[in-house]
Amino acid sequence: MKELLTASVSRTIQTRLVLPPDTNHMGTIFGGTVLAYIDEIAAITAMKHCKKAVVTASIDTVNFLSSARVGNVLSLEGVVISTGRTSMEVYVKAECQSIETSEKTLTTTAILTMVAVDEKGKPTPVCGVAPETEYEQQLFKSAQQRKELRMKINEFAKELV
Repeated sequence: MKELLTASVSRTIQTRLVLPPDTNHMGTIFGGTVLAYIDEIAAITAMKHCKKAVVTASIDTVNFLSSARVGNVLSLEGVVISTGRTSMEVYVKAECQSIETSEKTLTTTAILTMVAVDEKGKPTPVCGVAPETEYEQQLFKSAQQRKELRMKINEFAKELV
């Protein structure tokens, strides 16, 4: 049986200040900047889980729910929510906080698939994950559905080429 690690082993939190170079002409953070932050925290989260290098296999969902503005503090949290033989699904959420009011707003959620690789860049097995929170358990239970959807999307994409 596959060794299981608790989700807290991988939990990672990063905090960033939204600065003018990170933003568009409306003073809100670029979506591409948020995506880069999400990809980085997902990689760190997955590496903490598997103790190996990882590559991004897919960014399955990204939901931009609200905007972070110049001067906001952006907090990102990542956690491994399910695993395959060599892959890990990572859930990332981003919240912004106003310095003046301390009000927090959920800005973005995402699910990414990361693959553990060895020193030659070949996929390598990972431990399983044991979800801890109720939300992690819900995400864990729906992992197979997301995997099947990813496979259908990949097949469709190959047909287009």
